[in-house]
Amino acid sequence: MLQSLAACRTSALGGHVESCDACGCSHPVYNSCRDRHCPKCQGAARAAWLDARRDELLPVEYFHVVFTIPAAIAQVAWQNKGIVYGILFETAAATLQEIAADPKHLGAEMGFLSVLHTWGQNLLHHPHVHCVVPGGGLAPDRSRWVSCRPGFFLPVRVLSRVFRGKFLQRLREAYDRGQLQFHGSLLEQGTSTGFAKLVAESYRTEWVVYAKPPFGGPEQVLKYLARYTHRVAISNTRLLHLENGQVTFRWKDYAAGSRVRTMTLSAAEFLRRFLLHVLPTGFVRIRHYGFLANCHRQTKLTLCRALLGVTPGEPEPVSAAPANEAGVDESSVDSSARICPYCKLGRIIISRHCPRPSVAVLMRLPLWDSS
Repeated sequence: MLQSLAACRTSALGGHVESCDACGCSHPVYNSCRDRHCPKCQGAARAAWLDARRDELLPVEYFHVVFTIPAAIAQVAWQNKGIVYGILFETAAATLQEIAADPKHLGAEMGFLSVLHTWGQNLLHHPHVHCVVPGGGLAPDRSRWVSCRPGFFLPVRVLSRVFRGKFLQRLREAYDRGQLQFHGSLLEQGTSTGFAKLVAESYRTEWVVYAKPPFGGPEQVLKYLARYTHRVAISNTRLLHLENGQVTFRWKDYAAGSRVRTMTLSAAEFLRRFLLHVLPTGFVRIRHYGFLANCHRQTKLTLCRALLGVTPGEPEPVSAAPANEAGVDESSVDSSARICPYCKLGRIIISRHCPRPSVAVLMRLPLWDSS
């Protein structure tokens, strides 16, 4: 994976030469690696995904809820990513749905999307799920839309306690089925006594469920999603220097009022922290629940709009960040639709293709230039 990221947008992956059919100026365009962990390859996927999400937004207040697991459980998650991250998704969703369905709180079926992040600004392991939730839901008989109180979603303390109970129960079930592995410093926690102690101490810990201030409306939701959904552990814009085997990058110290600081790590430690956040192959990090679940999304969204008295409008294209920031794969853009940026008259055409090297060649690529 690191070889692919290092070779992204370089001649190592092949590409083509674009030329103007009027003035003749030309420049190479190299292929992207298309790895979902690459900070340069998320722009095009993000723009397409956001266009689809725009069609699903409702004219209601939206809320942002974050579910975080404590440090002791995060250590287990790092050695059991697929299992524990799956439990995090399932139990966060089940908690929201259960509390929302309770007539004492909302009494409705809600729909929401969840996005997994596993990092903090310092690149250390910090698994949490961001949930973007419309402020209301479908009544049990589907005859009306039930709205939240303005500015208030669901009680955070209740969400925290229910989430903690559901998560630890599912974690214990996974342990009983032999699905969890414990290595190195966690060997003792893998014993029956050690695991029972871990669970007992986790029950006594207050789990963090954070409800952020509500979004102002659908457009603010889209702006948020554009920043969060297709992020990787660190973007290129935060990288400052690579000198003498040391990597320096910017980070926000939230404990100091979001003060921007710089951090310098050895290249090996930087890569170790980055690799903490590589997800298991095939793991889905953006999921939809409730009336936004894939199996009945369109039918229930149509019902929601009808109950809210609105009709879906013509979707507008979502503006992505500039290509150099968003990482739009220029090799996939229709060159004939572009005007030459130099003479402003001719069209850009592909004058020559450069073949992509074999996998065997890619595996011999260095991770960085050590010269």
